Amino acid sequence: MTDEASPTYPRRDADGRIQHLPDLLGVALAGLVIGVLALVVFDAGFALLGFGEFGRANGWLAIILPAWIFVEEFRAWSYGPARIAAALVAAAVSITAGLLAAGLAEELPPLASGSIAAGVFALVYSLIWFYGVRWLTHRVG
Repeated sequence: MTDEASPTYPRRDADGRIQHLPDLLGVALAGLVIGVLALVVFDAGFALLGFGEFGRANGWLAIILPAWIFVEEFRAWSYGPARIAAALVAAAVSITAGLLAAGLAEELPPLASGSIAAGVFALVYSLIWFYGVRWLTHRVG
């Protein structure tokens, strides 16, 4: 046995911030897939019990685990206007993009259209947050 620390995923710096964009995207999208699978299982169970049709669950609920990652990222950055501005811009743009995606997929059941919207939200938020908070932090000092 060695005294070296085992590598963790996602790779984080000393302050607990995710260091690489692929790590943030991977964790967010993995959480999204887990959320969608959980919704499918619950929705199928309710449909089998006769509480409604399959596919009527709100797919936006799949964003819960990725949102948890984003909150942890927010908390890892030091206090200041950079992280607040980056989070607000990322939230506004990603919610808008998710709603547009849901609107384009309105023909699908709510489970599918909401899951697509949640995926767009997670992808857009990850990109804007990762690059935005770093850029703003360097600009503000």
